[in-house]
Formats: sequence, structure tokens, C-alpha cells
Amino acid sequence: MWTFLSDLADHWRTTLTVLVMNEESSDPARRHEVRPNELGWLWLSTLGAAVVLTTCLIAFTPIRTLIPGYGTEAVQRSAQLSAMRVSALRDSLTVQRRYIERLQQLMTGRVEPRSGARAEADPAPEPGARPRPMRQAPDAGSESHDQPAMAVTSFPASGAPASAANNVDGLPSLRMPLTPPVETGFPTRGFNAREGHYAIDIAVEAGSYVYSVGDGYVIFADWTNDGGYTIAVQHADGYLSVYKHNQRLVKRIGDRVRQQEAVAVSGNSGEITTGPHLHFELWHHGLAQDPRPLFEGW
Repeated sequence: MWTFLSDLADHWRTTLTVLVMNEESSDPARRHEVRPNELGWLWLSTLGAAVVLTTCLIAFTPIRTLIPGYGTEAVQRSAQLSAMRVSALRDSLTVQRRYIERLQQLMTGRVEPRSGARAEADPAPEPGARPRPMRQAPDAGSESHDQPAMAVTSFPASGAPASAANNVDGLPSLRMPLTPPVETGFPTRGFNAREGHYAIDIAVEAGSYVYSVGDGYVIFADWTNDGGYTIAVQHADGYLSVYKHNQRLVKRIGDRVRQQEAVAVSGNSGEITTGPHLHFELWHHGLAQDPRPLFEGW
């Protein structure tokens, strides 16, 4: 075979006569005249056509999906969508982590002061409405909080239902004035942002039920070092109520609670306590409020 190919290469441009004989039969030999250069070009043309045909099949037909490692357009779109989802999830986790850190600070009472904050101006009163008390700008070094969140003079009629326009996630707005979170007891220490006491302390006998001041969802129910057994309820319109130093909790995170539904049993838990009492906080859009003016008779 190699000798025959060598002869063809030596006589590349000449015409050769090839005899084809069958050694096992007596058939006469057949003569063929060939030119090696024409055979070479025919072979190269056939090889080139096969390469082009294979390339077209791979590029323009679904056969390419059978090649290992070759990504389809659907796979590429899926990969891009997955990358976008991962990026969105990363951003969501960042926001959630910041919210949890803020909530932990709220639970423990460690809220960093804001310097240079200015009090927001109240909107113009409606005709015939009683004027609301002005919000005072805090002194240097004190917290920037609305004092209070809502003036007592703007309370609606007792027992009047809140309008549906103020509902958030199906929760009715807090009814003003608020009903105290304990049946018996009296305030012993008031709200003082300068001293970092963002609550009122209510002296109450240990073992008394602690009630939610409004409808909402429990977003925190656990032990804290300073506040002992602590529970927090998210209400409509950006309000958050916190109850600390409890003996035990009767609700868990995610529970839906109604106004005046028991959420804990009062006690004297936690390190920062001077006796059986309830530490009650009320926050509005992340700002601590003095809850005492919101309770009738306090």
C-alpha cells in the first residue's frame, strides 16, 4: 500500500494506468487511467465538504445539544436569571441583617443617639381642628424623637373604629387613647430619652397578665440579658410595642394577637431591674415615643 502511494506521489502530474485483478478468480484484469493530482483534489474537496456539513449541523440544528459542555440558549438564560436572583437575594439578606441588628438594639435599649437632627414641622391644621402641641427639638446629646407620637387632644371618640384607609396588612390602627397593658399598676418611672430610658416602668404585682395594646403580630419573643423575657408586637401604621422583664411569655414569634389579648405574665426577669414591674416601650417608624400621654388617666 505504501509503495503504491509512493508511486502516485512520484508521478503526481502524469497519467497512470492501474490494473485491477482478482487473484481468486480468472476474470480478466481491468485497466484504469488515473491522474494522482485529480485524485488528491477530489479527496480534499470531499473532506472539506464533510467539514462544512458537520459544522452546519452543529451550528444550526439541535444536534449541538448532544455535545457535552455545549450550553443552549435556554441554559444561558437560566444562568443569567439565577445570577440575578442570587444578587437580589444577597441585597435582601443585607437589608434583613440591618433590620435584625436594629431590632436587637431596640430590644436591649442600646440605641445610638443622632446628633444634629432637627424636629420635623407639623402639617398645617385643618379648619376647625384643635392645634396639636409643637414638637420640641432635642437638646444636644439627647435622642431625636417625636414627643409624643400623637397628641392626646387629637384622639377620636372612645371606641370609634379606625378607618380602613389606615389599615396595614389587614391590621386595624391603634385605638386612641390606648388601654393600659396591665389591669392594675401605676407608672413609677417615665420616658427620658436623655438618660436612654425609652419607655415607662409600670409597677405591677408579679404574675399579672400583660396585654397587647392593639392588634398585631409578634415579631420578637425571647430572653434578653437586660430585659429578661421580652416580647414585641408589630402594629399597623408603623407602631411597635415592647414588653420587658416578664416572668414568662405566652405568645411566640409569628402569632397574631388581638387588642387586650395576653402576651406575657409580668415578673422581674433580666439584669437591669429593681423589682417586679413592666417595662413598656412604644416605637413609631423607628422612633421611641413617650407612651404615657397616650394612655387615658396617666
